[in-house]
Amino acid sequence: MASDLRGQIRTWPNAFTALRLCAIPYFVYLLFTLDRPLVAAWLLGFLGATDWVDGFLARKLDQRSQFGAVFDPTVDRLMFAVAVPSIVIEGAVPWWLAGLALLREVLVAALAAWVWLKSREVVKVSKAGKTGAFFLMFAFPMFLGGSTEAFYADQLVLGAWILSVPGLLFGFYSVLFDYVKTYLVKST
Repeated sequence: MASDLRGQIRTWPNAFTALRLCAIPYFVYLLFTLDRPLVAAWLLGFLGATDWVDGFLARKLDQRSQFGAVFDPTVDRLMFAVAVPSIVIEGAVPWWLAGLALLREVLVAALAAWVWLKSREVVKVSKAGKTGAFFLMFAFPMFLGGSTEAFYADQLVLGAWILSVPGLLFGFYSVLFDYVKTYLVKST
């Protein structure tokens, strides 16, 4: 049993996810200690852009695992839970927008925990959920970059708004019509 779990953990996709996890404190360090918000924004954008890599590696190397199916979205939510409040503290994004994005993440995390405790089933990410997360993983770094003196800051803010609105719409759609419908309605 323990060797099976070690085998699930010791995979290339999980190593990549672990590297993304280790980058979260560095993001905070760049933003608040070194006062380098543009560099922090680029790092966060890179972390969002590479979110697909672990899943690709898992499929390509045939290293899919129950652990990885939980570890990857957990790291994504942790990254979001650290980055979004940090960007709010920096004053780069409206608090209400960040609050809506975080509310969606809390709802999904609570639902996933409830489903796991009830049935030991892992909530599968829906296409709408992936789409919403993709948009928001770029919108928030763009808000942060847009708060800097970069010559392209205005374009970043515009891009952030263009991505954040559909990101929230897809995100809440996935909660109501994918996750609640699939996991709560079927269990009642």
